Amino acid sequence: MALEYPEELKYLDSHEYLRVEGDTVVVGVTSYAVDQLGDIVFVSLPEEGDRINRGDSFGSIESVKAVEELYAPLSGTVLSVNTVAVEDPALIGSDPYGDGWLIKVRLADPADELGETMTAEEYRERVEG
Repeated sequence: MALEYPEELKYLDSHEYLRVEGDTVVVGVTSYAVDQLGDIVFVSLPEEGDRINRGDSFGSIESVKAVEELYAPLSGTVLSVNTVAVEDPALIGSDPYGDGWLIKVRLADPADELGETMTAEEYRERVEG
């Protein structure tokens, strides 16, 4: 898979992306993370209505190479979980920015939460040098 970093997204050092939709944010893993993990075989995610706090583990992702914790890039309430990706984790690898998203979160405080993100260009420079 070609490494892509859509311009409209925000990126984190932890290799997650954020798609901001008003006070809701779609969270997923970047194509770089997918490339490093290899074939994804299992994902564990929180339930709708759960509260997540920035920096805390909110699930895990397992590939043929490793098991990695997923850390919340922001604080808020989980509005939606991508159950299709839970049932078919390969979808995360084949379409990380589309149908392979992980969770949708309503931000606890939008002004505080998005300050530590990178643009697509900044993220590309960080991971590809």
